[in-house]
Amino acid sequence: MMTSCKGQTREPVVRPATQADRFYTGDSLELSEEVDSFLALHSHSTAYQDVAALIVPHAGYYFSGNVAASAYMTLDVNKKYKRIFLLGPSHHEWLDGASVNTEADYYATPLGQVKVDHETALSLTNANHTNNTNNTNTDETDETDSVFCYMPKAHDREHCLEVQLPFLQRRFKENLPPIVPIVISTNDYEKLKRMAEVLKPYFTDENLFVISSDFSHYPAYDDACEVDTRTGKAIETGDVEEFIKTIEMNARRGIRNLATSACGSFAIITLMMMLDDNYSVKHIMYQNSGDIDDHDHSRVVGYHSFAILRKQPGEFSLSNADKKILKEIAMQSIKDSLDGKRIAEANSKLYTLNSTLKQKCGAFVSLHKHGRLRGCIGHFGEDYPIHEIVAEMARAAAFEDPRFMPVTKDELDDIDIEISVLTPMRRIQSLDEFELHRHGIYIKKGHRSGTFLPQVADEVNWTKEEFVGHCSQDKAGLGWDGWKDAELYVYEAIVF
Repeated sequence: MMTSCKGQTREPVVRPATQADRFYTGDSLELSEEVDSFLALHSHSTAYQDVAALIVPHAGYYFSGNVAASAYMTLDVNKKYKRIFLLGPSHHEWLDGASVNTEADYYATPLGQVKVDHETALSLTNANHTNNTNNTNTDETDETDSVFCYMPKAHDREHCLEVQLPFLQRRFKENLPPIVPIVISTNDYEKLKRMAEVLKPYFTDENLFVISSDFSHYPAYDDACEVDTRTGKAIETGDVEEFIKTIEMNARRGIRNLATSACGSFAIITLMMMLDDNYSVKHIMYQNSGDIDDHDHSRVVGYHSFAILRKQPGEFSLSNADKKILKEIAMQSIKDSLDGKRIAEANSKLYTLNSTLKQKCGAFVSLHKHGRLRGCIGHFGEDYPIHEIVAEMARAAAFEDPRFMPVTKDELDDIDIEISVLTPMRRIQSLDEFELHRHGIYIKKGHRSGTFLPQVADEVNWTKEEFVGHCSQDKAGLGWDGWKDAELYVYEAIVF
């Protein structure tokens, strides 16, 4: 029995598992085994203490379960979150706002019931009224202007939040905190901004945000890979304007059968509005339905997973402004080279370079044309300022990568630039200090050395011992166990 604030008792309201035997099996034992098998595929992944949010897919488990598991395995299950905010799109009702389930006390799945943080859900709808700047009448609240309300139809048949629950149940088990279920459906930028403002006080270390979204819907396989790559890179920037611009650009390209680049784009925008330079976005995994048992490649759906990490004090980072300048420097160096001009010396005259951009770091620059690699060159070392290395590596990627013909002026409008800045290296004494997926490894012994960038771990299914062993053998030429008496360094890659 539940007790209300007026002392009345009532039966708890349970939102039933409407998607069991649709998006996942309704048999509790089979469901536990299925979810655990997906999680086991990523058992060697690094669990981060500083995960602020996840972006995960919500299709049927057969198609997207593997990608969803890759995100959930980044969570440190020993961390005591106070609550989990679930944000996702409405697939059945147009809300022109957001609906918070303030009625349900529990959400049911075949694995049991998940408690709803009823008090927080109510506080969101109340907070909305105090933030409703469009309402000039202080005695009344215009519900049509509400960005947070409760609309039962938004939750009754919605699958995007429900399918996350079995993963959370199996990952956290008895330590699973209560949830705050939110369905978002509006393309009004100001309303999304108000949602972010209301949610921002909860976007703290004690809470976890899970954003539910699939990506490209229904294009052919190759088109999906191209579109989803662009969309994923935009999310990695952490820049909401870049994400919105990319979604709009994808829509204008006239790609056959592309219904949307991200069905949860409104929820993603709300999350990105809460990010600042204290957060970094890490891409975890990508697949689309065409990758599953060679499914029909003429009509697919894309699935990404991301972890948004809260940076620690003193951690090396680049602001969005820093990243923008570096991308401009990279493109300008390519243009200058095409015009026969020298590059590095012009940076200080064209741009305001702060101390971060003058710090000595390594960097890789990759060029893509229509989603396909067009050149990639990097410099590993800490002997030149970031801005100089980026300028030089951009020029080299455009004109010196032996795998490709030199870039021409006619191609510039179709070239996308990806920069990976390598944070300063840190000497480690044990593999216990090395975090797979987060750290790159640099092995040095005598005149031999080799490195693997952090993102290599995203492409293979190695343990950290295999990761270091392969680097020692394949890159440094020291043999499989050569790293054991070599110098080991770790670093991170800021990719944008």
